[in-house]
Amino acid sequence: MLLILLLLGCIALIIVLTVRLHLHPFLALLGAAITYGLCSGMAPATVVTSISDGFGNTLNKIGIVIIGGVIIGTFLERSGGAYAVTEKILRLVGQRHISLAMAMIGYIVSVPVFGDSGFVILSPLNKALAKRARISLAGPAIALALGLTVTHCLVPPTPGPIAAAGILGADIGLVILFGLVVSLFAVFVGWLFAVRIASRVQIDPDPELSATDVEERLRQAPSAVKAVIPMILPIGLIVLKSISDIPAHPLGDGLARHIVGFLGDPILAILIGVLFAFWLPANLQRSMLSTSGWVGDAIRDSANIIVITGAGGSFGAVLRNSAVANILSQSIGQAHLGIFLPFLIAAAIKTAQGSSTVALVTTASFMTPLISSMGFDSAVSKALLVTAISAGAMVVSHANDSFFWVVTQMSRMDVKTGYKLHTVGTAIIGLTSILIVWVLSLLFC
Repeated sequence: MLLILLLLGCIALIIVLTVRLHLHPFLALLGAAITYGLCSGMAPATVVTSISDGFGNTLNKIGIVIIGGVIIGTFLERSGGAYAVTEKILRLVGQRHISLAMAMIGYIVSVPVFGDSGFVILSPLNKALAKRARISLAGPAIALALGLTVTHCLVPPTPGPIAAAGILGADIGLVILFGLVVSLFAVFVGWLFAVRIASRVQIDPDPELSATDVEERLRQAPSAVKAVIPMILPIGLIVLKSISDIPAHPLGDGLARHIVGFLGDPILAILIGVLFAFWLPANLQRSMLSTSGWVGDAIRDSANIIVITGAGGSFGAVLRNSAVANILSQSIGQAHLGIFLPFLIAAAIKTAQGSSTVALVTTASFMTPLISSMGFDSAVSKALLVTAISAGAMVVSHANDSFFWVVTQMSRMDVKTGYKLHTVGTAIIGLTSILIVWVLSLLFC
């Protein structure tokens, strides 16, 4: 109980330091990580190692992707390419349905692509759509984030559900089927939240850019087809890699698979996108690639996102190396809650340490010896068990989750707004998902 209260206290500390005292989130997160680690009884050396490893491991996965994504975004925005693409999208969906379009794009993209990578790649399009339509960035940003979260947690071949299905011996086909059914309800509710609640929060996607500036960039813009390549190509390469990694090896096991595996790594895929972004300006000048040009500006802009995301990883690592996640899962595990038990355990672990994948794998391992005693012996019940765990792995994304900082920092949200929109949004889609799982369990079990 003391560890749980300490966790809640550290979360409150982050909010007070960033919202009330306006301390930079980087310092607030590191301060909270050190405070929690020392007060929870961890050895000082373990606290330091956890902070260092958490920072490095987080940026090892996403650091270069963030830098590359911001460079692509800078070239898309300053060349006018992002606005050329938005003109086409606005003609197709209209200004009233931008959030729905972003939710569905995120829903589709996150099946083969990690949510944070997908958000970084699609963020320039999101900002340009909001700017062009003269609406708040909050609505489409939250719609995109929740769409990415839903399929990242519920629908294989994302690693978390696959790992949980493997641990519990569930049929992957049934997990995909139930995951798709549940995810459609979840993304619909997430879209409603984005439209009805998030869109009321006013965030200018680019306050330095006037309507006249947008029109000027449109006159100099490349074609929409040319402009969309730096965004679509990295996603396509990552998707191909995901397909090639399927155990059945649909692309074979020869040279083609190795080439796709190399080019489809998120880091290399985003760098290929950067090269194609250099193709967007009507007249590419060497000064644009210098430290004082577009590339230099993009790297400076990405630095803030990177250090905050890394600090969030440090906080999450300290929590993972403490006993709080195990204590929460064991406490909840003593209750007899049926299909809600795996959901609550996964939600507790996710909230405590930040990683959806860790919550999925840990909860699946915890539930393995309980399968028979709880009546989850059939193929259908095992698949629903995995889906319930996946629903819990969404609840909730906050300061110890690197995705929280990617979403808030790339969408110009302060911490208070991030909690009000992104954190509450992930709670809503998670709760919606478990309710649908419960209904399915009544129908099929």
